[in-house]
Amino acid sequence: MKAIVFPGQGAQYPGMGKSLYEENPTAKALFEKANEQLGFRITDILFEGTEEELKQTKVTQPAIFLHSVILAKTTPNFAPDMVAGHSLGEFSALVANGVLSFEDGLALVFQRALAMQEACEINPSSMAAILGLEDQVVEQICAGITEQIVVAANYNCPGQLVISGSTKGIEIACELLKAAGAKRALPLPVGGAFHSPLMEPAREKLQKAIEETQFNTPICPIYQNVSTTAVTDVAEIKANLIAQLTAPVKWTQSVQQMVADGATEFVECGPGKVLQGLVKKIHPDAIVSGL
Repeated sequence: MKAIVFPGQGAQYPGMGKSLYEENPTAKALFEKANEQLGFRITDILFEGTEEELKQTKVTQPAIFLHSVILAKTTPNFAPDMVAGHSLGEFSALVANGVLSFEDGLALVFQRALAMQEACEINPSSMAAILGLEDQVVEQICAGITEQIVVAANYNCPGQLVISGSTKGIEIACELLKAAGAKRALPLPVGGAFHSPLMEPAREKLQKAIEETQFNTPICPIYQNVSTTAVTDVAEIKANLIAQLTAPVKWTQSVQQMVADGATEFVECGPGKVLQGLVKKIHPDAIVSGL
């Protein structure tokens, strides 16, 4: 069985999608539709912008979404048995499996990006990647830091867990985790504490937008970051998507469940190869490739 997976923030690179735009009329039309809907020419930043310009959350999230979704829409015989997306990639997955229209998916992603940017400005916060420790050890140390907010945020693969929280909380946690034997504790160049309680203002805004958006019955199951199991019920998909902003991304568990449910091949649809690497670390026998 084939699982198609969609990357999240961090997969972007200057020039992404340019050849797709130039060589495929359908892709060009969709990119232009996005320019019109967003009210600025995101393609100019995608194709000609710098890494710094692409790093702005309000640009990064719609940029990755557009590259992923347009790639899916222009791939012949695109027929996944199951889909999943890492954080932002969950919105791309929901367009790819028919739950959201292209326009509604883009609108939600842009609203999500703006709401997250605002939440980041309210509270100084950040994230850090912890390498070489058991998940349980990271969880226990974070739970012990009671005077600050710091939580496990992204279960990327065994031995790689990203933590999220207040700037001070991340500093304290990194010192404690290194003392506990972490090979590395790397602060990440992100705008704030994604997938933590500090994203609550953004979650509230996104909840309203999601509740007002038309969701359709999926053509195949989606394995969502919050639940990690096969979901096809529209109400459940919405609830998981709303919870996602303040809850951890359980990527390791999602991939393990897809494998348990019969996935043998994982195809990454979008910029970069981050998810192909993570899938291989989670399940070395999996066949991985990119579109």
